[in-house]
Amino acid sequence: MLRFVVSIVVAAFFAMVASGGSSIRAQSVAPLVIGDTFTVESKALGETRRINVYPPPGYAESSDVRLPVLYMPDGGVDEDFLHIAGLVQISVLNGTMRPFLLVGIENTARRRDMTGPTQNAEDRKIAPVVGGSAAFRTFLRDELKPVVNARYRTTGESAIVGESLAGLFVTETFLLEPELFDTYIAIDPSLWWNDSKLVGSAAERLRSRPALAKTLWLASSGQKEISSLSQRLAGIVRSSGVKNLQCRYEQLPDETHGTVYHPAALRAFRELFKPPPSSKQ
Repeated sequence: MLRFVVSIVVAAFFAMVASGGSSIRAQSVAPLVIGDTFTVESKALGETRRINVYPPPGYAESSDVRLPVLYMPDGGVDEDFLHIAGLVQISVLNGTMRPFLLVGIENTARRRDMTGPTQNAEDRKIAPVVGGSAAFRTFLRDELKPVVNARYRTTGESAIVGESLAGLFVTETFLLEPELFDTYIAIDPSLWWNDSKLVGSAAERLRSRPALAKTLWLASSGQKEISSLSQRLAGIVRSSGVKNLQCRYEQLPDETHGTVYHPAALRAFRELFKPPPSSKQ
């Protein structure tokens, strides 16, 4: 396992000052490390996947600490990993969130992995291959989660967060295999996929589960075509009558699809992962 490095400077440098032509020697510079990165050879996907992990404050300082895990697709350095890691860091430090290990999964073929099968011809135009969500779920269940639990001190609690197509994957996993995580956070999920059949089948899927101690947290931006489907799904889940199932829907009408992830994730973390009163600073 390698330490996760945000920025690397290989040597000190000299800067010339414009007035007087004098030079100032820079202080030596070291890499800025915020976590770990490693790869997993996936049989389910037939490829190597890079995983980035952010351990929150307090994890490294105590060998007795065991933490729940928050998984996130779109978890590459050039994707959403850094800004979500920042939310986890500040939320843990200011006492508004319980500490979680953040596990980011870097994409190789995002539109393949985040989508289920579709019968809509327009959907199939977005990428050479779509409909691979079942294989990606197998990777999470049978390959990645066991590796994370072996490498890190974890509890039995886990959650997943995703936005847009990743939000679609989060929602699909909640409906098809809810046992995989305890908490599902889907932000502006692309529920229009496959003519919204995932939403249309939700009530029937939930009827087969008389009890389900899980939480689905949905949020949407001000884009009506997305928010209307999220609101509809939330209504179906709430009225399902499934025992112990919790569902919350938040609408952020001032946000766009491109801006909603960060503020919605912050709300979700504060609401769902609030520390017990005795542990607040």
